[in-house]
Parts: sequence; C-alpha cells; structure tokens
Amino acid sequence: MRVTISHNKTPQQVKDAVDRGMDQVFTGLGGAAVNLTDRHREWHENTMKFSMTASLGFIRTPIKGSVEVGEKEVTVEVDLGLLGKLVPDEMVRTGIESQVKGLLA
Repeated sequence: MRVTISHNKTPQQVKDAVDRGMDQVFTGLGGAAVNLTDRHREWHENTMKFSMTASLGFIRTPIKGSVEVGEKEVTVEVDLGLLGKLVPDEMVRTGIESQVKGLLA
C-alpha cells in the first residue's frame, strides 16, 4: 500500500518527526492495540526503510516498508503482511495518513 501526504516543512523536519514517531503510525491500525517488536529502521538520504513484527491477539506478522521524504510530500509504502488481510485497506490508508499528519503538525 502506498500513502502520500503533503507537508510544508523542511525535509529534515519531516525526517526528524517520522524518525521519532514511526511506531505510532502502526499501533492503532484496525482500532485495536497492536504490539510492535523487533523494530528496525535505516535512513539512506531521504528514504527510511523499516521493518517490525506486529502482534494482534494471537497473530504475529512482519510489517515492512519505506518512507520517502520529498520537498512537499512524504510517501509511505508498507506491506502489512497478514495484518493487511484482517484490516480493510481504507482503514489502514486513513490511519496512516492521520498519524503521519499528526507527526507533522
């Protein structure tokens, strides 16, 4: 899934905000508390690659993706694994968009 959000910050401000709050973006998916473990992230210029394991009840699944910071927009690409089959796409898209906008406020 790809979600693009406009911003009016400098790329460095966006990178700092995303770096501090990336975990928050996925914790409320599906309206339930998702436990995140095995978090990894690595920046290459303006692109952050990330991975983590999400647990929701008895389900554990990897989440991986990237965040690309541009001059006027930030693009999140994510593969939610099995969690993506359990949570409707529109709910995921809206949740990611809302959380990222909150990080950039």
